Formats: sequence, structure tokens, C-alpha cells
Amino acid sequence: MSQQDPGAQQPEGGDRPAEDGGDRSKNPGIGGGPDAQGRAHDDGGPGFGPDFQPAPPNGQPGWGAPPAWGVGPGAGNQPGWGVPPASQPGPQQWGGPQPPYQGSPYGQPSYGQPPYNQPRYVAPPKPGIVPLRPLTFGEILDGSFQTIRRNARAMLGAAVLAQSLAAILAAVITAVTATSVGSFEAWVETASPADLASLGMGFLAAILVVVVLALFISAVLQGAMVVPVARSILNRPTGFRQMWRLARSRAWALARLAALIMAAGLLAFLVLAGIAVALIAGMEGSGALLLIPLVPAFIALFVWIYTKLIVAPAAVVIEELGALDGLRRSWSLTRANWWRIFGITLVVSIMVGVIGQVVMIPVSLLPTFLGGTISPHGGTEQEIGLAVAVGVATAVLGALVGAVGYAFQTSVMALIYMDLRMRKDGLDIALLRLLETGADPEGIPGRGMTAAGPGPYSGNGPGGAWPNGR
Repeated sequence: MSQQDPGAQQPEGGDRPAEDGGDRSKNPGIGGGPDAQGRAHDDGGPGFGPDFQPAPPNGQPGWGAPPAWGVGPGAGNQPGWGVPPASQPGPQQWGGPQPPYQGSPYGQPSYGQPPYNQPRYVAPPKPGIVPLRPLTFGEILDGSFQTIRRNARAMLGAAVLAQSLAAILAAVITAVTATSVGSFEAWVETASPADLASLGMGFLAAILVVVVLALFISAVLQGAMVVPVARSILNRPTGFRQMWRLARSRAWALARLAALIMAAGLLAFLVLAGIAVALIAGMEGSGALLLIPLVPAFIALFVWIYTKLIVAPAAVVIEELGALDGLRRSWSLTRANWWRIFGITLVVSIMVGVIGQVVMIPVSLLPTFLGGTISPHGGTEQEIGLAVAVGVATAVLGALVGAVGYAFQTSVMALIYMDLRMRKDGLDIALLRLLETGADPEGIPGRGMTAAGPGPYSGNGPGGAWPNGR
């Protein structure tokens, strides 16, 4: 047997020599010779090499022959293997370039895109103290503080004027009482009952006149202080002169509104007093028992009516209404919002009262502190002078604290009015249009604006509208 070169390449398939001398008929399955079952192989097919493919059964085409992709299976109306259905944009070639990825699978939007073709949420703008949409309790409180901070001269100046008459009256009464205690006691001992009655009536009349005047001034200034609040919503600062110039035409309407409210309150008090007197006189001792539930019922009725009419000054100023129309407008706006307005008003009143008492505690301790340290052995004159000084300081500090509280409560009332109009009249839409156009920069936002009706604002920018929170 000859020795072969190990480095020589061995022939494959039919080129490889057989051990029996190359006789293919004796070695079935090699080349084109017949096999044990009599089947013949293709002379051009490979042998047992890596490309060897056996013959398929039952006359089927060869295993290695790929199907024609453009030819369908021929069953019914099914498309061919390579033909895409009609809903597809075009044929996709296997192994060809694929389109870039767009969105997530299964028809769902990708991250960062609004689902189901809904408009993207766009927060309402906040050009000033509050956003242009219906307000929450925290936004009303925050907007009130910001209004006072941004328009301190207008808000605090008007509030000091509103509280000045009451402060002056308290200071005068304290000074007169402290300086004329001895002489007044001596005069009372020698005065006749007619003199005492005339003195008491005159004193009560003076107090009543001052109180009525203070209430009228307070009502007018309360309506005027609505102007800086409305302008601050669009980030428009307001000075004291500008505030008064814009609200001056509504002064008489505000005075009539105050007169109507005072007359209604006085009439209600007289009715309650008449009922109480009639019960006590007609039923004697048992009539007094009926006053126990009657007084709380009267207080509840007063609180209910006061809450219904709380935004009347703002309606008179901003919508340029009369006194009666302002009351009707307030009654209409507060419908279905009574408990919310009552809760906000109650919380704000408690806050202002507690802060005022905390500030006034050191002032109430001044007489004892000063009397024990400055003049521990002083006479009557020193005590009188100390009492007058403490009384005047208390009145002035009380007026300042009351002015801050009054400005805060007025701002809350004005923002409640703006919030009610946003909820019921669509004022936020009108203010947004005014903000976009920049019209009437020296006027009062909301004055002369017609109600657009409730509902979400459909903006022109991308994203569409913000949700309706009414």
C-alpha cells in the first residue's frame, strides 16, 4: 500500500476514490449509483460532504430549494407568501432595511407622549398672585398675602384710614375717662337725673355718629381695596392714588350699600328685641325660656345672610352695579358655595383674631410693668399720665394690627369674588384673553367683561386645554 502525503487535500464527494477501486455500483449511496432500495442519486449532487442533502420523499421538490416568495399557497383568497395584506403600507423584504422605531408596540404611545391621542396637559398661566383658574383655599390665602406685599401703600394705607376713626375714638374715650375721673364723680353726686340722662344720651349719640361714619368709610374703602387685588391677578401694581381714582366713581354706590346693610341689621335687631319683650311680657317667666333657642337661631340667620352678601362690595366696584344689584349679584354668585365661603371666612377670622390677641398681649401688660418700674411710688398725676400714655399706645397699636387684619380679610373677600366668577362666569378665560392682548393696562381686570360661561379653555397652543376644575 502506497504511502500518502498527509498535507495533501482529500477529494470530496464523488471525487473521493473508493476503497474498492472506485466502483460506485458496489458502494451504494455514493455518487449516482443505485442504493440498496434501487433509488438512484443525482450525478451532479454532492456526496457525504457538508453539502449533502438526501432526496425528499413522494416526489416533493428538493429540500434545499427555497420557495418562490411571490407565489402564494394557492388556498382560497389568501395572499402569496411574499405579498403583504392590503392594510400594510407596502411589502417588507426579509433582511432588507427596516423603518425607524416609532412609538411602542401594540399601538400604544411611547413614553412622554399623551395616551390615546389626548391633548397634553398645559398648566394654566400664573401671571400674578394666583393662577388663572378656580382657586383653592391655600391659593386664596397666599394670594392675599402677596397682594398686601406688592401693594403695601394702597392696601395698608386704605386699611389704616378705615381703622383710624375707631382708633381715634378709643384713644379720646380713654384719655377723657382717665383725666376726668375725679371731677366726673363729684359732678355726678350733685347732678340731677335729667342732667345724667342728657349726658348719657349725648355720649351715646356721639359714639353712634362716629361708629356710623366709621362703617361708611370702611365700606367705601373695602370696595376700593378690591381694585389692587383684581389688578394683582395680572401682575399690575397699584398705588393709593390709582386705587382711589379707579374706585371713586363707585363711592356713592358703596355708601348706599353700607346704608342698606346697616338698616337691615338694625331692623333685624329691633325685631329680635320686640319678640323678646313680647315673650317676656306675655308669658312672664316661661317666655324667657323661649329666648334660649331664639338667640342662637337669630345668630345663625345673621351669619347665613352675611355669608350670602359677603362679595357685594366687590361686585359693586368691578361690575359697576348699584347697591341693590350688588346684593342680588352676591346672592347669585354664592349659590351652591355657601359652606365653602363660610369655612374660608371662619378660618380667616380666627387667624386674624388670634394673631391680633398675641400682638396685643405685651401692650396689655404695659400698665403693670411701667407702674412697677418707672413710678412705683408715684402720685395720682403720674398714674393718670401713665394711663393716658398706655391708652393712646394701645389704641395706635390696635389700629395698626386691625389695619393689617382688615387688609387681609378684604383681600380674601376679593379673591373669593374672583374665584366665584371664574367658576360661574368663565372669568379666567376673559382674563387670559386680556393677558394675551395686553389691553386696558390702567383699568380694572374684570370690569366690562361679559360672562363667557363655564367650561375649559381651548387654547391655540400645543397641548390644548387644561382640565375643568369647576
